[in-house]
Amino acid sequence: MERTVTVIGGGMAGVEAAWQLAKRKIKVNLYEMKPVKFSPAHKNENLAELVCSNSLKAMRLESAAGLLKEEMRRFGSLCMLAADECKVDAGGALAVDRDEFARIITEKIKENEYINLIREEVTEIPEGNVIIAAGPLASDSLSESISKLCGEGLHFFDAAAPIVSADSINMEKAFTASRYDRGGDDDYINCPMNKEEYEHFYNELINGESAELHSFDKRKDVYEGCMPIEVMASRGENTMRFGPLKPVGLRDPRTGHRPWAVLQLRKENNMGTLYNLVGFQTNLKFAEQKRIFSLIPALENAEFMRYGVMHRNTFISSPELLNSDYSFRQRSNLFFAGQITGVEGYMESASSGILAGVNMARLIEGLDTVTLPETTMMGALSRYISDESVKNFQPMGANFGVLPPIEPHIRDKKERYAALSQRGISDLMKFMEENNIKE
Repeated sequence: MERTVTVIGGGMAGVEAAWQLAKRKIKVNLYEMKPVKFSPAHKNENLAELVCSNSLKAMRLESAAGLLKEEMRRFGSLCMLAADECKVDAGGALAVDRDEFARIITEKIKENEYINLIREEVTEIPEGNVIIAAGPLASDSLSESISKLCGEGLHFFDAAAPIVSADSINMEKAFTASRYDRGGDDDYINCPMNKEEYEHFYNELINGESAELHSFDKRKDVYEGCMPIEVMASRGENTMRFGPLKPVGLRDPRTGHRPWAVLQLRKENNMGTLYNLVGFQTNLKFAEQKRIFSLIPALENAEFMRYGVMHRNTFISSPELLNSDYSFRQRSNLFFAGQITGVEGYMESASSGILAGVNMARLIEGLDTVTLPETTMMGALSRYISDESVKNFQPMGANFGVLPPIEPHIRDKKERYAALSQRGISDLMKFMEENNIKE
């Protein structure tokens, strides 16, 4: 069988797929349309550009996101390797300097003798061994080709949060602390509001003017995981106080009490010169973002280094189209990977790229493809997106709800999550050894 693979898309799924193939000495033609052509959301010409956030979620092994990342490490993940080199302090989360992250990955891909990076747009799905990892923002031409192959695509809106300069934050009206004192007290800047300040902010937010969407983005499907803050606010006055503005686990040292509402700012880069407004994805007009978000006392003089944007996201109906090894049911040497499959999140996308790459390599080498145990997070997600019994299919991120329960039941949640993670890693290592899958 031909030992060359075409990988379409240089996002996190695409680079992971190419990396796994190259480690097995299989030649890869990795196509990335940047900088020849950019999607509405991408600005950096490097591979694996992070758009929505610089956070790769929790690091704790007893968390679903932490388990996923630990599983990825066992496969020698390129994204985990890069993240470890450029992480920034973020309490219990793994956050990265996003420009450095993309630079490191691009450099390692370019240096690999088995990977040929081709900077051009792919408009048609080619013959031969192919992995489509074009991401949720595939070009119109490629999207049309995918739609012809897969049927009508599904769309939802995805939104990115603004970034402010650190020195423009009024620290006399803010304080540093991680929620529940989970370490790294300087990792987050907390911007408290009292009841009167919050109600004024809320009223202005729900009446703010949104940016005009492009014609291809007129649908009103909003995926819960990246909901614009103004859409969340429209669901009720206190909705934000149970979401991104929740004050629980925080105490304002100036008053000694829990604030009425709190916006958290997270470091955007290693130098700590930029901060991301956590959970404040938005589609407000730029002037409205400046006006309304500056009503938060600590941001009254904030300098916005990047405003929030909203863009289209696309995923296929994977339960009808894909196997649990990420292969296309009607064509064995065609695989899909990334958010286009319906896995939601940066590391979830990367993990699907790992499995697509591993399984394409096994197919080329005359071996059976594999589906990881259902007790692993990577295995559970691949099973979810390929489960024909799933109705009204929507993207799914890492969570312990997709894993089979521990028996007998463990009442304490922290202990239960730790047991689920330990079981997952143990089962993964056993599976990899039995199937001769090496890091």
